[in-house]
Amino acid sequence: MARHHRDLMFCRQLPGIAVGSLCEKCDGKCIICDSLVQPEKLVRICDECNFGSHQGRCIVCNGKGVSDAHYCRECTRLEKDRDGCPKIVNIGSARAGLFYERKKYGDKKDT
Repeated sequence: MARHHRDLMFCRQLPGIAVGSLCEKCDGKCIICDSLVQPEKLVRICDECNFGSHQGRCIVCNGKGVSDAHYCRECTRLEKDRDGCPKIVNIGSARAGLFYERKKYGDKKDT
């Protein structure tokens, strides 16, 4: 998912012992490359991404988690499973929203 949308970013903190979950819509996909083939290794997420109301939620879309998330064989071979927590943190849309809000009201950034 983050591969196709440039404003979506990964958390990338040190993963903990919590296993990531996927919803019904995202079930079976690799977190990194969105392929539906050869799930190989369980996804581990950091403690901050598994805390409070985020516990048991989908890593990709934040829906209700149904199944465990896996990396595909290709991402495991390329060692993309060692890059850190793969939970998607959507901070890019906040920046884009601020840009359009400023444009709408005619505010200019003070430099």
